[in-house]
Amino acid sequence: MASLEEKRHTLAHVLASAVLERYPHAKPTIGPAVENGFYYDFDFSGGEAPKEADLEKLQASMEEILPSWTSMTGAEVSKEDARDRFSGNPYKLELIDGIVEAGESITLYTAGDFTDLCRGGHSEQPAHDIKKGSFILERIAGAYWRGDEKNAMLTRIYGLAFDTKKELEAYQAKQEEAKKRDHRVIGEALDLFHFDEAIGKGLPIWLPKGNIIKEELENWAKETEREWGYERITTPIITKEDLFYTSGHLPLYKDSMYAPIQIEDANFYIKPMNCPFHHKAFAARPKSYRDLPVRYAEYGWCHRYEDSGSLFGLMRVRGMQMNDAHIYIQKEEAVEEFVRVIQLHEYYYKTLGIKDYVMELALRDPNNMEKYHGDEEDWKDAERMTIEAMEKSGVPYKVVHEGAAFYGPKMDFQIFSTIGRAFTASTNQLDLFMGKRFGLEYTDKDGQKKVPAVIHRAPLGTHERFIGFLIEHFAGAFPTWLAPVQARVLPVSDAQADYATEVFKTLKSAGVRVELDDSKESLGKRIRAAKQEKLPYMLVIGDKEIEAKAVSVESRDRGQEGAVSVEEFVSRITTEIKDRA
Repeated sequence: MASLEEKRHTLAHVLASAVLERYPHAKPTIGPAVENGFYYDFDFSGGEAPKEADLEKLQASMEEILPSWTSMTGAEVSKEDARDRFSGNPYKLELIDGIVEAGESITLYTAGDFTDLCRGGHSEQPAHDIKKGSFILERIAGAYWRGDEKNAMLTRIYGLAFDTKKELEAYQAKQEEAKKRDHRVIGEALDLFHFDEAIGKGLPIWLPKGNIIKEELENWAKETEREWGYERITTPIITKEDLFYTSGHLPLYKDSMYAPIQIEDANFYIKPMNCPFHHKAFAARPKSYRDLPVRYAEYGWCHRYEDSGSLFGLMRVRGMQMNDAHIYIQKEEAVEEFVRVIQLHEYYYKTLGIKDYVMELALRDPNNMEKYHGDEEDWKDAERMTIEAMEKSGVPYKVVHEGAAFYGPKMDFQIFSTIGRAFTASTNQLDLFMGKRFGLEYTDKDGQKKVPAVIHRAPLGTHERFIGFLIEHFAGAFPTWLAPVQARVLPVSDAQADYATEVFKTLKSAGVRVELDDSKESLGKRIRAAKQEKLPYMLVIGDKEIEAKAVSVESRDRGQEGAVSVEEFVSRITTEIKDRA
């Protein structure tokens, strides 16, 4: 039986066959298996291209074709034969030339009446392995050939595929729930943030309510990090380009940096990351082993040029503020400190009710070793020490052999929302390269100069991405301590206005983010508005509440709670806020 990835890859070929049947002028390019399904890119420039409304017909064609694909077989061919078969398709010819240049074999795979250029990895018996109702065409999008915006724009057709129809339907149900939780839609509805073309793509404006969430997270992180032994610093938002040549980010990272500004005959770059600045802060004063570990934290503004096609609400932006810190420590103590960093992540996640998370360690790509800097011994030590810390932490992890930074292995925390969507929350690194690069040193107990190990960490990632995750995780119903408005006072009529104002002022003076809604709308309509805004508490005041010096409490999470005294409610909500319950 074929694996799910092999089935998905095979379905990409079935899709290409169905497209050519209905659109013979189409030029197929590539069609891989991807997470949750498959896609295939086509050039339809020679004629009509399918629209979303045509997906149902293409789906029907795939279902008609599949039973005839009783086998799928591959054959190695010469460069000449391959070029002859695909002579009218410049994309396939380019791929063929690349295969030849790499010294690899050229293989063609055939099922039914369809043959395609491919390296393999398919179902050998598609008609048997792929179950009816287990796949569906999902959507159409644009995609540049080979992901380069300088190349032709192609049409990408996406499909979903699972082992069974039941699994497909379960995934679709989860996707529908995800649409309801889309942080862009909720953020707009709750007035949290805004993007304006006059300012620029990927540069969010935090509106007052969203800014409250951002500042609450920042205050919490500052309070927590103070307790965990961090000191706060502030560094500039621009710097001379020489700093990034020292760090090695130039020229490697240049495409992700905003163009330099010339000031007094020197090029200055806008800061894309905090690391080099923190290294300079460490080097500013002599250090002894008694001073270590030095833990420098900063909510530093960074700006990175992201391709416009990759921008996605708060999840991928160009301007960001991150919960960043760098720890300078003796190498022999670095593993235990890295374990503490992992534990700090867990503390944050558990407080926020995030129960599902894993770590992923990205090592060097063995097929592209020339892009990595530093000594081989340092790389091996950093990899070994990082794995040791991850194992000691007890948090589940996996290792992938690509994705490391150019100067060291990279560990990411993957967190999962309440509906199972995965997000990369933060990147953490045990770095044995930058200390040497920047000439960092401390005096050890024997009076010798040594280079500290550096730990890069950002448990809450960037505000933008992390809040985007929280919006979707909570579906906009933030816990009371994070909610922009924590309670709303709702007098039944004008007759209760004075007492309602008194309750409002009492709550406000206690530090509660409270609003008074004494508008002329009906009480029912005002309650519905508060529920739509997902407010934690609604406090209804009628004549009985005035007489009892109380409020009638309706909790967003627990429903009607009845009348309680104002003092009791103030005590309850302030405790809930203080404890970040």
